[in-house]
Amino acid sequence: MSASPAPRAELDGLVRLYPAGDGPLRGHGLVWVHGGAFTGGDLDMPEGDAVARAFAMRGATVASVDYRLVGADGEDRFPAGSDDVLRAWSWMRSEAPRLGVDTASLVLGGASAGGNLVAGAVLRMLGHPPAASAALPAGVFLAYPTLLAEQPPPAADLRAALDAEPTADLFPPAAVREMYETYLGGPVDDAPLAAIPGLARPVDLIGFPPTIMVDDDVDELRVSGELFAATLSSAGADVDVSTEPGTTHGHLNRPEAGTAFTHTIDRVSAWMTRGPSHRPTEHS
Repeated sequence: MSASPAPRAELDGLVRLYPAGDGPLRGHGLVWVHGGAFTGGDLDMPEGDAVARAFAMRGATVASVDYRLVGADGEDRFPAGSDDVLRAWSWMRSEAPRLGVDTASLVLGGASAGGNLVAGAVLRMLGHPPAASAALPAGVFLAYPTLLAEQPPPAADLRAALDAEPTADLFPPAAVREMYETYLGGPVDDAPLAAIPGLARPVDLIGFPPTIMVDDDVDELRVSGELFAATLSSAGADVDVSTEPGTTHGHLNRPEAGTAFTHTIDRVSAWMTRGPSHRPTEHS
């Protein structure tokens, strides 16, 4: 594997493109969406930049999305960020031949709130609610996503782990609900499915692309991730779900802390190299 060329801005700055290095993912592409609770984060945070560089070093062409965040004045609430992800996805597909990317090996991925935006964008591609005609990703990568505004209590073992590590207990029910109310600009009741993907039923997820999900270990958001993975499985989707041992929320934002960052990148890279069985289809 070798370092990729320097990244550059594309699509009027919405996308930072990381050209592929010489690695096993050559010809693959990833549209990547950082997290930040819908109100924070940027392309320079490790979860944005270090993740993009790691996949590019392994041979993938990566488009990291500088989507709109909800402002203090309430600007750019849902669906602004979702619209940006769909726009970046459409651009990456259209530019794939120029970039040396096979659209049958093009993955959409995101972390935390970015995972929400990714899952929601795919639901919109599936028609919940309808988006402009779009081809589905060949695969979806979700890293410790938040997918429910009101999630069930954690199992006893996770609750005990959170109690034993209070600094990891970042997402009590009130905080999660407030995060979504900020994102939506109002109550979570009757919110669009694309804003709260964890509410999807199996029938809503028919046709969802093959998905790899890596949850954090001591992280209450793991509840929503595992529930969504179970619903995907019930819908007949190809799902690879795992928990990164010994991690708290956001381990991809801490590449220097142990081996978890590299282990996750390598796991997802191997999944991408094997090639998801799904091939993109058009949806109106």
